[in-house]
Amino acid sequence: MTQFKAAESPFKADKTESGMAGVTLMNNQIGVVVAEVMDRQENVTVTHLPAMIRVDCVGRMDFVYDEISEALGEEEGFYDAAEFEENMSTHYGKMIHMDDRTVMFGNMEEAAEFIGDMLPPVVNKS
Repeated sequence: MTQFKAAESPFKADKTESGMAGVTLMNNQIGVVVAEVMDRQENVTVTHLPAMIRVDCVGRMDFVYDEISEALGEEEGFYDAAEFEENMSTHYGKMIHMDDRTVMFGNMEEAAEFIGDMLPPVVNKS
């Protein structure tokens, strides 16, 4: 009798921390320019796909709004968190929206430290 064994799936889960973060952008005029700006960062990889653009990083990446506005040929303040959210469909990693940028972290401890640095100091009331 012949015994058959199922092939191992290439889609199995790997719960090992990757230290990566990323977003999926629409493949439109704004998404292409955002990807070009982000591709200037050393630790960022941009992958153009037919219907979307993947922007992934190891560690941290910053979507600096004024830098993106300038690349789009727009006034400062044109590109903001709302524009970012409109053009982005998915993300992984820790995302922090600030007034002047969106920051992505692949390492949760680094993100927590960053957030902690922004919090007011604890006042001891004793």
